[in-house]
Amino acid sequence: MKKIIVVLLLLLSNTIVAQSINDYKYALVPEKFEILRKKKFPRLVTMIKMQMQKYGFETYVTSETLPYDFSNANCNKVYVDLIEENSIFTTKVAVVLKDCKGTVLATSPFGKSREKDLAVAYDQAIREAFNNFSELKNYTYNGKVVIENLPTTVLPTSENVKGNSVSNTVSETHDAISGQLYAQAIPNGYQLVNSEPKIIMKLFKTSAKDFYTAVKGNLQGVLVTKNNEWFFEYYRNDQLISEKVDVKF
Repeated sequence: MKKIIVVLLLLLSNTIVAQSINDYKYALVPEKFEILRKKKFPRLVTMIKMQMQKYGFETYVTSETLPYDFSNANCNKVYVDLIEENSIFTTKVAVVLKDCKGTVLATSPFGKSREKDLAVAYDQAIREAFNNFSELKNYTYNGKVVIENLPTTVLPTSENVKGNSVSNTVSETHDAISGQLYAQAIPNGYQLVNSEPKIIMKLFKTSAKDFYTAVKGNLQGVLVTKNNEWFFEYYRNDQLISEKVDVKF
């Protein structure tokens, strides 16, 4: 009897810990998918966004202006990705939903197309994958709020406090993380180290090639490229902070 109880408790704990796509309100679609890196099919990106919206996710593309609630946390959204198993005559694509650390939450069956035109083939295969995506069809946001470890030592200043209310105005400041950093591969991403070597930051892959969720100490944000330069971006007191990072991958 004791063994049965232990097994049941273990099964219950695993169920509680396991993440579900129902825990997420938002979805992020990359402007360009890794499997389509040689070609740009903007209509496919729009179609994928519309498919995610159809099933209930509040969805944005990385190139869009993102609302504060969406961009202020990395782990409150699913990241949409595509995988393929193509043959000479067949295009096969599946839709993958991941969390902020790159863990796969759900994967659709492969959709197929035998069209020669790649834009048409990918469109047909991806639509079929969505049509057979049972987890997505059963999606209902459960209202769970993801709480991330944000810095607690920074207090409001006179610049962003008016009376007793905090201004929601978002401005951008530019700082720099000093020194050359070097990327070392870790599961699902990289760690950036200096010459000591000391770990300065950890990066986690998303479905977008040049877009990482990033952790630096108790700060959580994203690492993005602008004009061939890398920037670590995060919010502090409703203000967007953008720190230039000199990193070699």
